[in-house]
Amino acid sequence: MAQATQPQQTGKTVLSVRGAGKFFPGVKALQDVDFDLHEGEIHALLGENGAGKSTLIKVITGVHPRDAGSVTLNGTEIHPNHPGDAQALGISTVFQEVNLIPTLSVAENLMLERQTRKFGLIAWKKTDEDAKAALEILGLDIDIHRPLGSYSVAIQQLVAIARAVALDARVLILDEPTASLDAEEIKSLFRIMRDLKAKGLGIVFVTHFLDQVYAVTDRITVLRNGELVGTFVTKELEQIDLINHMLGHELAEVSAHRHQDEGNYTGPKREIQVKNLGKKRVLEPVSLDLQAGEIVGLAGLLGSGRTELSELIFGTQRADSGLVFMDGEPVMLRSPRHAIRAGFGLCPEDRKQDGIVAELSVRENIMLALQGRRGWLRPIPRAEQQQLADKMIKALGIATPDSEKPVGQLSGGNQQKVILARWLVSKPLLLILDEPTRGIDVGAHADIIKLIKELCDEGLALLVASSELDEIVAFADRVAVMRDREKVSELTGAEITQENIIEAIAR
Repeated sequence: MAQATQPQQTGKTVLSVRGAGKFFPGVKALQDVDFDLHEGEIHALLGENGAGKSTLIKVITGVHPRDAGSVTLNGTEIHPNHPGDAQALGISTVFQEVNLIPTLSVAENLMLERQTRKFGLIAWKKTDEDAKAALEILGLDIDIHRPLGSYSVAIQQLVAIARAVALDARVLILDEPTASLDAEEIKSLFRIMRDLKAKGLGIVFVTHFLDQVYAVTDRITVLRNGELVGTFVTKELEQIDLINHMLGHELAEVSAHRHQDEGNYTGPKREIQVKNLGKKRVLEPVSLDLQAGEIVGLAGLLGSGRTELSELIFGTQRADSGLVFMDGEPVMLRSPRHAIRAGFGLCPEDRKQDGIVAELSVRENIMLALQGRRGWLRPIPRAEQQQLADKMIKALGIATPDSEKPVGQLSGGNQQKVILARWLVSKPLLLILDEPTRGIDVGAHADIIKLIKELCDEGLALLVASSELDEIVAFADRVAVMRDREKVSELTGAEITQENIIEAIAR
């Protein structure tokens, strides 16, 4: 495996981070992290969820004060207190969600807070000239008087980059800039990034798309669990080694330990078919079959399309191509309500944001899916609610004094269990679990896996999206491997090993 290196300089060091540390209550978000950015280089910053990428950017740009270490810009230590300070120093950040004002014109966004004035009034002619000059740097020819929001996301991001460059940025941080772009828009962005690199700008590129990393970057820094794994020359690092660095697995250390059980389901051969389900800019069309009593794993790095496929099947996002069939009949999935009525369930990756209703009790949260499926004209008797809630609290080990405690007052791990309990009591035909065991202790993990298998024996079809490869290998009957928003492989039987999954991701 490639080792971390101190590669040849592509230019002088414009930004240097040494021993950066950031600590929140009970969490070491960053610990002793070093990072260097050279003039005239594109430097990828990579890592899975919780790796520390966002925290490092926030420390550099003054969103969070650092608790340890130093940040220097052109050899001078800096202490920005907010992103405005960092921008004034020459560090600009462009986010996936463009942080400009869509109702203002392109020119107004480009020159906001720095318009030329005469006698206290804005000199609009000069403002327009300066705006056009800023766009010319990127070779962008658009109507500067149109509202920014009337343009595509790609154009809006290019305007944000133009504004950053016009502010004399020496460091440009691009945080997931390609997440909402199509292939041609990505090519245009990369051309502009290379042009800016040639002019001496140092660019930090945060992304989850590995093919893009190898297409445009000079070096790669990998973070994992808030710590530095290493910095590598892109062309010298094999993609499979990069994946191992991100996941923390050495191929030599992994082995297949998939269970050999065929399951105990003997009921009707019910089938759910996903045919060419996709959405432009979100997911390439995917086809997948799911059988009653079967567990299908969704493997892939963060940003590979696992979550997007889950949301399209459940109707959280509306697909613009493809259909889902139940036993040969198309299922209408225009919203989660339709999916629930069809017998589908989704335990989302971000339970706190997308799953729990914090003000409701544990009991009420557990009952939501079952009550929604029955319809609000057929209320579940309170005694039945209590019985089901108490059963789930015991089965999953939910740490709560009673079922009436507001779920928002529970720990994150226990909130996660409540969302899983919500779907388990509703006994869906298809249950989609997006990172189902994240934040759950080992004992509860075993209980959840046991319950999942029991439900499969009763005829549940299960789709599990997980970054824990050993988890997928342990219980999946089939594994669909995702990369760069498309399905790239499907493994069955003895093919299901961590090594094969990693190789499919890297292929």
